[in-house]
Amino acid sequence: MDKYLIVGLGNPGYEYENTRHNTGFMVLDKMAESVGVSFEDKRYGYVAETSIKGRKVFLLKPTTYMNLSGNAVRYWLQKENIDQKRLLVVVDDLSIPLGDYRLKGNGSNGGHNGLGNIQQLIGQQYARLRMGIGNDFQRGQQVDWVLGKYTDEDMRTLQPSIDEAVEIIRSFVLAGLDITMNQFNKLGKKSKK
Repeated sequence: MDKYLIVGLGNPGYEYENTRHNTGFMVLDKMAESVGVSFEDKRYGYVAETSIKGRKVFLLKPTTYMNLSGNAVRYWLQKENIDQKRLLVVVDDLSIPLGDYRLKGNGSNGGHNGLGNIQQLIGQQYARLRMGIGNDFQRGQQVDWVLGKYTDEDMRTLQPSIDEAVEIIRSFVLAGLDITMNQFNKLGKKSKK
């Protein structure tokens, strides 16, 4: 049976809930809810298991804190013997407007500490879904912005892209990266007014 590892990056703990940096966790929570599974506290993370049309899918929310996310990713890839081509990491991205997203097959960490740590441990050849959180902050305020909570208005903008992210995960598992990028990256442009 083909196995997939879908990782949502974030920080564990109540104080980080609904922060921009936890957008990856929010997507995985929605994914788990949509298939009716719940997370269990396991080694290096909260893990939920499901299957999509005969493919086994592991949902992972690392509890290592953002900067050590690679430990959790590497552990679960090895533990379940999952091919790195079947890894998708969902992450917040400052350089993309809120409510927008970009699916990529590889690339740099873009200054993101979570992606940076994953890259150190497994390289950069893995798919990542970058969820836009915008960058409406003053110079020197990046940490406050990233760790700030979404407002209700932000959530109205973000929720549709969280829902689309769930569809992207399904498509990644069923159709593969290239087809999914072609189908969804066109959708994810908010600048089509």
